[in-house]
Amino acid sequence: MSENEHEAKMARPRMAAGALFFDEADRILLVEPSYKDYRDVPGGYVEQGESPRQACVREVREELGIEPPIGRLLVVDWAPNPGEGDKVLYLFDGGRLSADLRHRIALQADELRGYGFHTSDQVPGLTIPRLARRIAAAVQARADGLAAYLEWGESPESSV
Repeated sequence: MSENEHEAKMARPRMAAGALFFDEADRILLVEPSYKDYRDVPGGYVEQGESPRQACVREVREELGIEPPIGRLLVVDWAPNPGEGDKVLYLFDGGRLSADLRHRIALQADELRGYGFHTSDQVPGLTIPRLARRIAAAVQARADGLAAYLEWGESPESSV
């Protein structure tokens, strides 16, 4: 196989990164994007030359107007999509947002309609199934102290 043929077969997934934030009651912060019909975590696509963590910090600053410390990686999720192209999604621990930081949230008006904190039990009814699975895995990874690897929001070990 020539180098060009080999390169043509290489995966070129889009990457996105987000943060999982909590309040004092361990409820999860979800935002309401104006361009989606479901809730999401704060975050977005990784730009050229940017690490996933840098993208997470930038997206949180742009979307929420705050710069809380972003902690460790909780989940990496591979999401195949033959139509749009595969994605690799990173979810980082944003930790517990203090009352002061929550009061300073200023939503990016052209992208977000609102935000709220929700219990883990509420998340599946507010977002799409693969994101609900990713969030549940991230909550577990945060408790366990270990990062999780997922494929389409599910652990590959659970299907073996």
